Amino acid sequence: KACQQVGIRDYGFNMTADVTQAELLGRIDELNENPSVHGILVQLPLPAHIDENVVLASISPEKDVDGLHPLNMARLTQTHTHQKTRGLDWSFGNLDFPVACTPQGCIELLDRSGVPIAGQRAAVIGRSNIVGIPVSLLLMQRDATVTIIHSHTPDPAAVCREADIVIAAAGRAELVDAAWIKPGAVVIDVGINSVEDKDASKGYRLVGDVKFVNVKAVADKITPVPGGVGPMTIAMLLRNTLLAAARVAAKGGGGGGSAEIAAEREKEGLPPLTGLH
Repeated sequence: KACQQVGIRDYGFNMTADVTQAELLGRIDELNENPSVHGILVQLPLPAHIDENVVLASISPEKDVDGLHPLNMARLTQTHTHQKTRGLDWSFGNLDFPVACTPQGCIELLDRSGVPIAGQRAAVIGRSNIVGIPVSLLLMQRDATVTIIHSHTPDPAAVCREADIVIAAAGRAELVDAAWIKPGAVVIDVGINSVEDKDASKGYRLVGDVKFVNVKAVADKITPVPGGVGPMTIAMLLRNTLLAAARVAAKGGGGGGSAEIAAEREKEGLPPLTGLH
């Protein structure tokens, strides 16, 4: 639905749970070779018999709109601090590779809410490849001092309480209470968990990793669950797809698909896919 609203063609391939790894990789190869396709996303988690790492690595890095290809993840670590200049401009529209959607959405939320990042202390709760590690690297690239809190961190509440920015991505329902938060801190809740609620129509309700009501009384800003980070993740996926198409167009096409898109945009009076942010 979101793709249709912004004019992106989407193609869904619903495969059964017993699909073989070879069949899945074959489908990805077809999409890699199709010049009309600018973005590929494999819905995770995968069935237990399929190697997730092999599948993610098989996606063309240029079409990896989820930002989880190992090469794209590795590029988040490139600081260029040894050079005389800072090197990369970490504005997402200026990068030449896709960044994982949820971490990108967290940074976008901070920027658009006027929250300074440089010089701030940030605590990231959780160290997953999907959120915790990439968002920590993004915060570091924006000159925050970053601490990753995980299951082996002694006294995690005390560590978290030192942070100006807290990003909770542990996958544990309402783990973070008010005692974890420094007054005036900014809290982004990435978690989404279902907890039993007999009064709810479905018998459960969705909560984040943060006890929202309690923490809201202490924090300066906080995202709700649902309706906070989730919509931003979708928006960043769309932006990654658009930027992937823009990079192809900037290189002079790269196939009939790019020329077709360029012609359609010109017909509709839309700007070319270059210089987009």
